[in-house]
Amino acid sequence: MSWTALTGFLLLTGIAAYAQTLTGFAFGLITMGGVGLTGLLSLPDAAMLVSVLTLVNTTQMLVKGWRDVDWRRFGLVTLASWPALFLGFRMLDWLAASRADLLRLALGLVIIVSSLQLARKQKPQREPSGAPSFLFFGGIAGLMGGLFSTAGPPLVYHFYRQPMPLIVVRETLVTIFALNALFRTGLVAASGQLPAPSTLSGLLAIPMVMAATQLARRYPPPISQLTMRRVVFALLFLSGVSLGAPAVIRLVAQAM
Repeated sequence: MSWTALTGFLLLTGIAAYAQTLTGFAFGLITMGGVGLTGLLSLPDAAMLVSVLTLVNTTQMLVKGWRDVDWRRFGLVTLASWPALFLGFRMLDWLAASRADLLRLALGLVIIVSSLQLARKQKPQREPSGAPSFLFFGGIAGLMGGLFSTAGPPLVYHFYRQPMPLIVVRETLVTIFALNALFRTGLVAASGQLPAPSTLSGLLAIPMVMAATQLARRYPPPISQLTMRRVVFALLFLSGVSLGAPAVIRLVAQAM
């Protein structure tokens, strides 16, 4: 990775960590969307780095909050997400090797749908959802995590609708993200697909992520939570469209 690319990646991850600390999710979406738009590095390499950085960010957040985890719901989600994560990881291999435009289109659609979800105000349910719903959303999250290291949106949508204390929701989600990131990183290492040493220089973003997380906690921007969510929504939506539209054009041209 050149110094220019590394600097861009560091700035991108800092912005993403800052946004995630304020909104609850978006780290993977912002980072992967930015990489897809700028071409700083390949999407598989970016997904691997995002997994490691997510693990750093979530571990930092869990130091004091692990006691509030809902372990039953954590177990249900993990049971479904790990097999799906493995499937998504294998799909990424295939798409990156022979279907680059399809991969970009898939990432663009994931970002667009996730941004629309972020813009919506969640309405809590009166009764908690049953175990099958946590298995279902865990599977969807695992697939997205395996493909793009972006397991957050479906789980955030489902958990924030539950009649649960917000601290329990937040810490349970953070624990799930941490274990998924660890599992995905292990898959990369076990498959021998570790990026080149020059790409691993992207791990220099770890101090940036830690600093941005602390900065967001101590000095949040002087705007409302709703305004912040709208800003992140706009950025994500535009990046999703920018990624997906050219891919659609090329795919249609190839089919004609």
